[in-house]
Amino acid sequence: MGHSDERGEVRRQAARMAPATKADFTDTASHASGAVDGTRIYEVAAGDDLQSIARRFYGDAGGWRRILDENRDLIADPGRLKAGQMLKIPAKA
Repeated sequence: MGHSDERGEVRRQAARMAPATKADFTDTASHASGAVDGTRIYEVAAGDDLQSIARRFYGDAGGWRRILDENRDLIADPGRLKAGQMLKIPAKA
């Protein structure tokens, strides 16, 4: 059976399948998850900036540089975070 035939069979099988149910995350506590060392992963929401994220996790906007230092490989411009971007939030010192 060639690749074209296999793809056709997969398409036929998929067409007979019932649609998948949509995942429901409405009961999740937040966009953050914890890790053993206290580092968290946070999904950036629209309108977030490093100061607002620092305020949320540390109670002080001044902690934004710790977040930047932990995510230098992910943040090209500290003034422009992208919604959906996943950032590491180091434990509060």
